[in-house]
Amino acid sequence: MSSPYPWMDTGLSPDERARMLLAELTLDEMIGLVHGPMPVLMASPPADAAMGAGYIPGVARLGIPAVNETDASLGVSNPRQMRKGDGATGLPGGLSLASSWDEALAYDGGAMVGSEARDKGFNVLLGGGANLTREPRCGRNFEYLGEDPLLAGVLAGAAIKGAQSNHIVCTLKHFALNDQETCRHVVDAQIDEAALRESDLLAFQIAIERGEPGSVMCAYNKVNGDWAGENAFLLTDVLKRDWGWKGWVMSDWGAVHSTAKAALAGMDQESGEQLDKQVYFGAPLKEAVEAGEVPFERLTEMVHRILRSLFAHGLFDHPAGKRETDYAKNSEVSLRAAEAGSVLLKNDGVLPLSRQARRIAVIGGHADVGVLSGGGSSQVIPIGGPGLELDVAGVAGAFARITYQPSSPLAAIRAQAPQTEVVFDDGADPARAAELAKTCDAAVVFATQWATEAEDLPGLDLPDGQDELIAAVAGANAKTVVVLETGTPVFMPWLDAVAGVLEAWYPGTRGGEAIANLLFGEANPSGRLPITFPRALADLVRPEIPGQIFGPPVEGQTIPTTRPDVQQHKGRLVVEHPEGADVGYRWFDCQGIATLFPFGFGLSYTRFAHSGLKVEGGETVTVGFDIANVGERAGVETAQVYARIKGGQRLIGWARVALKPGETRRVSVTADRRLLASYDTSLPGWRLDAGAVEVWVGTDAESATLTGQAVLSAGTMAP
Repeated sequence: MSSPYPWMDTGLSPDERARMLLAELTLDEMIGLVHGPMPVLMASPPADAAMGAGYIPGVARLGIPAVNETDASLGVSNPRQMRKGDGATGLPGGLSLASSWDEALAYDGGAMVGSEARDKGFNVLLGGGANLTREPRCGRNFEYLGEDPLLAGVLAGAAIKGAQSNHIVCTLKHFALNDQETCRHVVDAQIDEAALRESDLLAFQIAIERGEPGSVMCAYNKVNGDWAGENAFLLTDVLKRDWGWKGWVMSDWGAVHSTAKAALAGMDQESGEQLDKQVYFGAPLKEAVEAGEVPFERLTEMVHRILRSLFAHGLFDHPAGKRETDYAKNSEVSLRAAEAGSVLLKNDGVLPLSRQARRIAVIGGHADVGVLSGGGSSQVIPIGGPGLELDVAGVAGAFARITYQPSSPLAAIRAQAPQTEVVFDDGADPARAAELAKTCDAAVVFATQWATEAEDLPGLDLPDGQDELIAAVAGANAKTVVVLETGTPVFMPWLDAVAGVLEAWYPGTRGGEAIANLLFGEANPSGRLPITFPRALADLVRPEIPGQIFGPPVEGQTIPTTRPDVQQHKGRLVVEHPEGADVGYRWFDCQGIATLFPFGFGLSYTRFAHSGLKVEGGETVTVGFDIANVGERAGVETAQVYARIKGGQRLIGWARVALKPGETRRVSVTADRRLLASYDTSLPGWRLDAGAVEVWVGTDAESATLTGQAVLSAGTMAP
């Protein structure tokens, strides 16, 4: 049966379809499409609301579907179980995905989450975080993809592409410079334009090019004086003009501060309007349009962008509807991701564990009930309910609980070694745990660090006396292995005393099984760090987090400080970024600071060798080389390619290959020219200087295995 609406002709372009439909809308209907509530806060939610984070009513007379939005960074979220009894498959944390360096895996994870979202009636995912880790204590790092713009951009783009393969829209967020959660509603991030273009904005740009997200979500903070949602430079000049992106900009929840300024700057839709001081894009926007304060043409552009994305990604042609979900199949994606994203940081021969061991101690971390997950809007409630939930005080307590996915490492370890006596101690008493460890062939200590949206961590030490627990157990048993379930890097004062360290991050729905598979060699660790592990807070750009120093700023009050990069003034927390584009490993390199574990680091149960380097220059750099598995197990190598540009180190590519013992494979890496260039605001655009460039292949940012040189040709590129 043919549709009565001409814009339902799939032979037309999304722009043509949007223009035809837009011509039929009334002013009130257009206003209705650019703002919406959180249905869970409505007294009487509409019948077609899927009860997620956001809802935009459709226009039934014209066949426009309602937009139902859910947070979905790591799975279809359900913080504090606003949909009672509704569980979902939880992916490992974003840092785990980034540790895989696996674009195909990122796509599969996004596709899985998008599929579950459709099953629950959602058609817009609030996922796709690409903020770089400038602050390792940031409470939301576990959602993001590390400190390098190429790695974060490639993986975010792949995840978005996977999600949108389900005929839904996925956002890219939080645009831009949302690098701390402390005082996120008042921070004014100050940074030079060229540095911003070469770092955080480049990550977003790569993600947009590869993933083509239907929407971009702004950040809460200010950037160079303007709220991210009122920032014409970010939203109009960069996103829409320079990058030619055609989707719509939505606000974060509670991030709108004005009507005309926000609309004219490039904000297209107000989300979660009950969290704003008023509904800015409702009646006030209509009045502003009628008064000419906001041109009618700007409103039509806002609506066109929304409709175009809904057409382009299939929301009109393939309406979302509730259906059964194959959770068992989906959990296999999560298991595979957890195995690929765990990073073996130390192994003095204790791993893999022997299935012939007489007795193994498993200690701490609630390993008897499950694995930890991060808190906040990304919180996934597992099928059948959590293994454990703990209430938490503080800012995050309003919408977060400490939640454990019910995948018990203890049970999984017992399943891997059925002939071994596996004994559990909760770790509450270090002396008791040490006594147990003395009687065992090996001890596995699980250490946790919970992080959440809305709060930053006070430091990078393990909380609740866990360092003392590990030290006590290691003193009692030389074969002590530490499994870390953390949302950020942590300090390890006990590192020299333990035999093994596995960073499992927040490992998701099948995390316990993934950890056991890795500990016993059923899976070979292949993760590589997407973030630097520092030795001390003094080594960071900011040893203290702005806002944690003296509390949130007060409107109209100025608090002097001796810190040159942090100022409080009239309700703003002004934070300068002297590191510029030198984020993470680039900061440690240019400052000559030693690290605990460098960016890109990770061990395996086999060994790899690199040889046969060939470097070609010209308009870009192409690096060819051989990777050989010279060990006795099958494994995955991630060989990284770096270049030194104007004295600074940059990742310009990598090759991730699975090899059998004795197998060799030739690989080739060609660099994106922007990674070899500098951003020149006078062009404006990218400037590539002629001359010789040092290039090397390595196992991490500090370890070169092959070195060479390329001669580049001069050139320029558009922004």
